[in-house]
Amino acid sequence: MKAWKVIPNETKLDLQSQDVSLRDPAEGEVRVRIHATSLNKRDLMVANGTYPGVKEGGLVPLSDGAGEVVALGEGVDSLELGDRVANLFWRDWIEGHLAADSIAMGASVDGVLSEEIVLPAHALIKIPDFLSFEEAATLPCAALTAWNALMETGNLKPGQTVLTLGTGGVSLFALQFAKAAGATVIITSSRDEKLARAKAMGADMVINYRITPDWAAEVQRLTDGKGADVVIETGGPGTLNQSLEAAAFGGQVTMIGVQAGVSENISPLPILFKKLRLQGIMVGNKKMFENMLAQIIRHKIRPIVDQVFSFEDTAKAFKTMEAANHFGKIAILS
Repeated sequence: MKAWKVIPNETKLDLQSQDVSLRDPAEGEVRVRIHATSLNKRDLMVANGTYPGVKEGGLVPLSDGAGEVVALGEGVDSLELGDRVANLFWRDWIEGHLAADSIAMGASVDGVLSEEIVLPAHALIKIPDFLSFEEAATLPCAALTAWNALMETGNLKPGQTVLTLGTGGVSLFALQFAKAAGATVIITSSRDEKLARAKAMGADMVINYRITPDWAAEVQRLTDGKGADVVIETGGPGTLNQSLEAAAFGGQVTMIGVQAGVSENISPLPILFKKLRLQGIMVGNKKMFENMLAQIIRHKIRPIVDQVFSFEDTAKAFKTMEAANHFGKIAILS
């Protein structure tokens, strides 16, 4: 069996394809033939050594995969041979609050960039028949993060306004989920062609932040001074000040990434004077995943997969992710 391994390295992307052995599933475990995986910005951070808590000595990367059950350990009755499944990002987070020592796939333990994996049965969830494996492989991290930010902790209501930054996987899922919930969506990008695609997906208003660098003021203008009820903050400290300024009184800014770099000059005044809630999100649990799948099935939501690479071209997929020219998700077929 083949798997890719990454050696965290701050100077270059070090990926190695290796022949590895895989044990049979023990009691309560399941063996899955992986058909597709997908990439997140986090995977680049793991590769360059900037992601916290990564297993020493190299590991099989990627948190997001989908495939077919090929072997069952003793006592497994929740799944059957042939079931189409995706894995959880947090292997053992089923419901409730996330524990500080929770196990993250593709960081603290080996991930899913392998022809086959063995996981506890509780770490897998059945996927809808109408989704391809590459579409389903985008759900464990990006989709669930957007769902949690909007629906679980954001408590989004019909008629509210959502601001989402960029056109990566989380932002486009946020667009899809928000529109399905009856919300108005504002989305940003540095490229007009990406904004046009977002409009075609249902975005109500778009902002090119290269042309309009004070995009917080533009959000306020577009909403007649009200601001956005929920802000999906993917940039991090580099964009957080403007996200706070763009938020509505009593709104929520959900921080899920650090793609825009760091800044030491974050003003807390909007949080105080606008009674904002600044919420950090770390993906979500299995119960949230089940809730999200119910909405995906109800509205027949199809993930946006921009590019698909073969297993042998995994290094090219990482390079494409690094270039950041994609719209939506990048998948790898196993």
